[in-house]
Amino acid sequence: MMVRIGLLALVAAGVLGAASTGGAVGSASPAVGALRAFDGCPSFLAHVRSRALPLIGPYGLVRDVGIAAGGPPIAARGDRSAAPATPEYSGTNVQEEGVDEPDLVKTNGRTLFAVAGGRVSAVDVGARRPRLLSSVRLAAGWQHELLLHGDRLLVLSQGASMPIPSDGRVGIRAPWPYPARTKVMEIDVGDPARLRLVRTLELAGGYLTARLVGSTARIVLSSSVGIDLPYVQPRSGAAADAARATEQNRHLAMTAGPRRWLPGFTVRSRGRVVERGSLVECRDVSRPRSFSGLGLLSVVTFGLDRGLERLDADAILSDGRTVYASRTSLYVATERFDRRLDATRPIPETTTAIHRFDISRPDQTSYRASGAVPGVLLGQWSLSERSGVLRVATTEQPVWWGGPQTESESAVVTLGERGGALVQLGKVGGLGKGERIYSVRFVGDTAYVVTFRQVDPLYTVDLSVPSLPAVRGELKIRGYSAYLHPLGDDLLLGVGQDATAEGRVLGTQVSLFDVSDLRRPRRLDTFSLGVSWSEAESDHHAFLWWPRTRTAVLPLQETRAAPFAGAVGLRIGRTGISELGRVSHPKGAASAIRRSVVVGDTLYTVSEEGVGASSLSTLAELGFARLGG
Repeated sequence: MMVRIGLLALVAAGVLGAASTGGAVGSASPAVGALRAFDGCPSFLAHVRSRALPLIGPYGLVRDVGIAAGGPPIAARGDRSAAPATPEYSGTNVQEEGVDEPDLVKTNGRTLFAVAGGRVSAVDVGARRPRLLSSVRLAAGWQHELLLHGDRLLVLSQGASMPIPSDGRVGIRAPWPYPARTKVMEIDVGDPARLRLVRTLELAGGYLTARLVGSTARIVLSSSVGIDLPYVQPRSGAAADAARATEQNRHLAMTAGPRRWLPGFTVRSRGRVVERGSLVECRDVSRPRSFSGLGLLSVVTFGLDRGLERLDADAILSDGRTVYASRTSLYVATERFDRRLDATRPIPETTTAIHRFDISRPDQTSYRASGAVPGVLLGQWSLSERSGVLRVATTEQPVWWGGPQTESESAVVTLGERGGALVQLGKVGGLGKGERIYSVRFVGDTAYVVTFRQVDPLYTVDLSVPSLPAVRGELKIRGYSAYLHPLGDDLLLGVGQDATAEGRVLGTQVSLFDVSDLRRPRRLDTFSLGVSWSEAESDHHAFLWWPRTRTAVLPLQETRAAPFAGAVGLRIGRTGISELGRVSHPKGAASAIRRSVVVGDTLYTVSEEGVGASSLSTLAELGFARLGG
């Protein structure tokens, strides 16, 4: 069977010594505001060869390494075609309603699908006691997450990326300076007792993220042009051998055809290759007017109603690492450095390039505009679109740069599309001088921004007039919130860390804010969870809010006298926060609870060990289904 792949591919980087575009945001810079299409393979090859040749040495293509940060939600009702008897259930905690995000756990209210124990498993949650139905083994050493639509389950897998230091709160990784691969397993879950692997799609490039709107999924990849060429290696450490290998590798680059430079794909079904080809053709690629690197970012688009059978090729040359999507737009942002990061040199001036794509049509992704803002983004939550206006929260200096940032401050910028460019409509700066952004949440016409170094200012920013954004209020408290969640009724919940007056963190803390008056935000209550850490501080998918019972559930790991690895349930109302109870799985290193799901009146918690069921009203244990093995 012919399998067609729809995609949007972008060629990227900005970490190859290219100059940073640090101009004003009021007009898009030529580097990101104007794109030029290649008229075919000769012009494409001339461009990439001339740029790659100086970077090719005795071991092949050598790249400078830049570092980049690794997006009323909740209670999604899942597949509307489900039988009327399906109970109410929670979905993945996502940034935008109607835009699903991949995660470790998915459910349709009858079956829970989970990545655990080296497998993807189907668990019956139709009754209160979970029951393992079937499973499919996954590749060892890869990271996996899921998207679900109807009877189609996608397992999105990536190989391990190069480890580099992290601050323990924000996921950080380098662009891929070596070949990377992504696998997409399409599984038929129509009969959850017999999961059936339909096909596997192998893509050239490292997996970044994906989004699902309706039945259309878009997968975002990052890789390097020319990294897959069959470079030779020097036979020894002698200078002559290194020079000989360099000459051979450069000759290879000058003679390799376009198929060697463009990323490819392979489709396998029942162990056989059924199709192989290029993700994008030369004529589908456009590029910025000024060189921005040899990285490659691809957005692969297909419809889950028909598996991997929709074709769409539209490509631009540009970097991309942070992805945000509304129901109609996909934004890809990347930091642009003027040189590789070096702690012995001054912090380089940094801007973030942003590209907008129209995804309003289910069968097509179309590039629309580009722009730039000064500074760097915390992640997907730094971006939000409302009524055609993009709102962006930035910090001047990279969030991973250590030491006091006395000159750094943060800002909220509004951008609008004008003639193929994202241009600045308004800006409000001066937020958290000497600090950096720790969390952002856009709710309607308001942005809530938390900065931190020693104290936690919570800023309320009025965006009702995009050309005149204004800070309305500021609340200074100890500690910080790493994740913000609106609860309705002008209440905002923060999950983060308590801290001393000097900024030393003390453990997980949940804070309840009254934001009914933007000029005077108030903290109504705090709840300390001791010397501990919650995955919800770094991954919003780990947080569950169930409005019907006003219950929040978050993973928790305590490290003091009586270590605890499990989940805690909190009841939250305007009068304050109280603990409902705690859930733990069988003892062991793999028993940390990662996710929580509500189905009817039952709370299901998921760890590497298995799926536990608890009463939603009391958190009393109801049953446990072991996974893996």
